[in-house]
Amino acid sequence: MDKVSTVEGRAYPFGMKNVDTDIIIPAHFLKTVTREGLGKGAFEALRKNPDNVFDDPKHAGSPIIVAGDNFGCGSSREHAAWALLDMGVKAVIAPSFSDIFSGNAFKNGILTVALPQEAIDRLMEVAETDPITIDLEAQTVTTPFQDRWSFEIDPFRKHCLTEGLDEVGLTLQSNDAIDAYEARQQADQPWLAKGTGLAA
Repeated sequence: MDKVSTVEGRAYPFGMKNVDTDIIIPAHFLKTVTREGLGKGAFEALRKNPDNVFDDPKHAGSPIIVAGDNFGCGSSREHAAWALLDMGVKAVIAPSFSDIFSGNAFKNGILTVALPQEAIDRLMEVAETDPITIDLEAQTVTTPFQDRWSFEIDPFRKHCLTEGLDEVGLTLQSNDAIDAYEARQQADQPWLAKGTGLAA
């Protein structure tokens, strides 16, 4: 997982409320065995409209989505986070998020930032013409026009994102302790290792 410290650039001024995971990535894309290529199917139904924000050249490759309330509601499919990542999205700013989506986004290195609706309205305006900066260390969202908002984030999630630690990375940090435990257990309870290939 890539480290996240600052996410800066143009944003998709999306703004839609109650966007569920089926809108983010439709069910017929869930048959894939790889995460790659899911970005092509992201927001498929909305992209049928030629004027959709995701295919607007001035927002192409934007790392941020500015969305409406309750973003990521619906099913628990992790493919929604994978599709956003494949699009190049590194952060979503909205008034609120589904808990499951927020957890899946975090586990995949996507920063979710909750700000009040007034801030979202202003960011929707700014996103039409100018970049937005999210500073995870300072926990702020700023614009070139001196707008500045602070946001809250769980300290554990902040640590994992800034260090680029997913669940595997967190486990590997304890590798020495795990090795020591296994060596101790093999010495103290050698009968447990019989038939597992662990016995000396």
